[in-house]
Amino acid sequence: MEIRTRFAPSPTGYMHIGNLRTALYAWLHARKNGGKFILRIEDTDQARLVEDSVRVIYESLRVTGLDHDEGPDKGGPVGPYVQSERRPVYREYADKLLASGHAYRCFCDKTEKQEEPAQGEDKPQEGGEEGGAPILGYDGRCSRLSEAEVRANLDKGLPFVVRQRIEKEGTTSFKDFIYGDITVDNKQLDDQILLKRDGFPTYNFANVVDDHLMGITHVMRGCEYLSSTPKYILLYKAFGWDYPEHIHLPHILGPSGKKLSKREGSVALSDFLNRGYLPEAVLNYIALLGWNPGTEQEYFTMPDLVKTFDVARIGKAPATFDEVKLAWLNGQHIKALPAEKAHELFAGFYPAGLESVDLKRLSAHIQGKVEKPCDIPQMVSFLAKLDEGYSPELFVNKKNKTTREGCLATLADLKPLLSGLPAWDYQAILDSLTAYAGGKGLKIGAVMWPLRIALSGQTVTPTGAVEIAELLGREEAVRRLDLGMGKLGAG
Repeated sequence: MEIRTRFAPSPTGYMHIGNLRTALYAWLHARKNGGKFILRIEDTDQARLVEDSVRVIYESLRVTGLDHDEGPDKGGPVGPYVQSERRPVYREYADKLLASGHAYRCFCDKTEKQEEPAQGEDKPQEGGEEGGAPILGYDGRCSRLSEAEVRANLDKGLPFVVRQRIEKEGTTSFKDFIYGDITVDNKQLDDQILLKRDGFPTYNFANVVDDHLMGITHVMRGCEYLSSTPKYILLYKAFGWDYPEHIHLPHILGPSGKKLSKREGSVALSDFLNRGYLPEAVLNYIALLGWNPGTEQEYFTMPDLVKTFDVARIGKAPATFDEVKLAWLNGQHIKALPAEKAHELFAGFYPAGLESVDLKRLSAHIQGKVEKPCDIPQMVSFLAKLDEGYSPELFVNKKNKTTREGCLATLADLKPLLSGLPAWDYQAILDSLTAYAGGKGLKIGAVMWPLRIALSGQTVTPTGAVEIAELLGREEAVRRLDLGMGKLGAG
């Protein structure tokens, strides 16, 4: 049997990290098993469509490399792959359920009192008659209408929705790949709406029909959808269809312990990309949110993930999104980039004022230090403009046993030494400083420390003193030495 998975987003906004994880797992499972990965656009909730969202979906899949085999833009044997283009299909299958008695027309006015939707409904905003809240605990009054009453209402032209007829006796069971055997009393299941008044299907109906007709073998979605699955199972049974393997994924929690949401910070893929996170690093990290390889390995390339991924190692426990861990992984992926690629990434974050700095050389110096490229402006701002108000107390360092007086003497010696170098490059600067330290009987750190403070005005820099001096150039480096001596001499 060919493995067929799908990613079926609604074009109602940005690409959420949770959606991306679903797409990633479905893609990995298909690629690991030589199957097909299908893209389906679920746009039945017309009231919530957001302009340009479809483009965002395509761009997100493109930039992350989650290529699909079939979809609206590629075609395939079971299209169309946009639900709004499949309305005749849903009408046909709704009619089959009406004919078999597994569905009925509901003429209840949509303004009648509606109760709150059940927790965990698959896209509850689509459950009502016009995309509103589903009627939970609907008493099924229209299911008891006689054929004559139904005919009379149709003759009057009364609008209606099509509801699933669920017998309230007994139970419905299914086996989820992650959570095991699930059994629900049928009396807990409401007669959900399948077709709305406008002829559009609800998500709950369309995804069952489409998953069957498109041959989907494995359905992956969040565990919040577990409570809706028994209703889907009853639809499969009503049609006489086998149902696919269900794989409900654990929650992703935010730092507060609540389900990850935009209230707790960035949850959109675009947010992370705009801050310089690499797509492969984001995928690497979210792969670990619910799945583990069974080893201590955390750094994965995409080929590594395809080779290693196994749905059997997806757990039940919620995963907590930790941006510190994501940033660390991003740093590992940045280190692995070719130097030219790293420079291309960093170039978009360099601040103004670095026109005289060799930016490619700067990129080479900081490549191993950067975790989030959005931090680069702050990291290198001292190269563009020295904060001349820094405190002379920064020169005092107990570890290197440097004092203000000692630092002043060192800088006074270094100014003519550096000014007179025949060449201004890393090796020439390093050799002269090393020779100076040896001649004075000093540890090299006791020389580098005051030099770095004078050149940067700060105790922590992304590069060492020699790299800073080379990047600044001789004239600016000497100017900053003069400023440092002035601060120390004025003390």
